[in-house]
Amino acid sequence: MFFGNIIAIDDVLVREEVLNTPFACDLKKCKGACCTLDSEFGAPVTEEEIEQIEQILPVVKQYITEEHRKEIEQNGFFEKKHDELLLRSIKNKACVFVYYEGDIAKCSIEKAYFDGKVKFRKPISCHLFPIRVSKFGGDILRYEKFGECNPALENGKQLNITIAEFCKESLIRQYGEKWYSQLKEKSGR
Repeated sequence: MFFGNIIAIDDVLVREEVLNTPFACDLKKCKGACCTLDSEFGAPVTEEEIEQIEQILPVVKQYITEEHRKEIEQNGFFEKKHDELLLRSIKNKACVFVYYEGDIAKCSIEKAYFDGKVKFRKPISCHLFPIRVSKFGGDILRYEKFGECNPALENGKQLNITIAEFCKESLIRQYGEKWYSQLKEKSGR
């Protein structure tokens, strides 16, 4: 069902920009900026994700720098601000779970996942990026614009990939295969 520039699938509303905006990360150009954005707010996490991260923390800490390990040991890896649970960052910049491959910021949780050491990939808010989820009786999916992601817009145009296609795996993780199929059908792509 279409509502102007919003598609409704079950109790999830998807803004049309998620379906039409070209996007494909280009880490060589952005250097993993989504993990190091200058902000007093880290990535949103759920209580369930906090529990999962606590269980795998000893493994994940093997990938991060001493500075990040100390931050986690002294202050924890998450905080609550304005009633929202967020991953902690270093000096309002790099997420405590960032590690670097050369000059590219990457997620140590995801690294441990791809190395086969943990079963939790990373928080869904990180996996869905650049999609952000707002709540209004259900989920509302919108595109979170950052200048640091301009290379991803160019790359998406070249590859003919939209945000919804780029985030296929995370959207299926969050809402399921059937939901994603309905999204593709309603979007006409």
